[in-house]
Amino acid sequence: MTPPALQTARLRLMAPCADDFAAYGAFFADVEASGPYGGPLSAALAWRKLALDIGHWSLRGFGMWSIRRRDDGAMVGSCGLYWPEGAPRSELTWRIMPQARRKGYALEASRAVVAFGYDVLKWPLVETHMNDDNAAARGLAEALGGAVIARETFPDGITRDVFALPRQTA
Repeated sequence: MTPPALQTARLRLMAPCADDFAAYGAFFADVEASGPYGGPLSAALAWRKLALDIGHWSLRGFGMWSIRRRDDGAMVGSCGLYWPEGAPRSELTWRIMPQARRKGYALEASRAVVAFGYDVLKWPLVETHMNDDNAAARGLAEALGGAVIARETFPDGITRDVFALPRQTA
């Protein structure tokens, strides 16, 4: 499946592609930025993350988008819906480049992705979860209007709160 492009006031969410590798490499090499996502990672493992994001669309019919600013085309991160094999739930997830943080990009992109989950995929529920110590992710879930609906132990052995995310309005 070819991911549809999404657009917000400041952002374009585009299909991930090989041209995104430099941004993936930089993100996953950054210890602080990539820590919640299994990093830091070597360039070879960052390439695998990019390949996973590209392939997830074909396997599941949804996945991650590359987030680019509309004004200059710069890639500021990734955002999408993710459900790896063996995981008990799907999740909204995002990765924002360190230099692009605290500008509202994750919230803006997430609103578009949540709307896609409800309006295009026709999901009855869009949800997210994160490690308890990830205050930024918890804050974003709350900014999206998320409410804790469960506390669940995941296959990695970590117990997390699961947030239901409401349908987003403009």
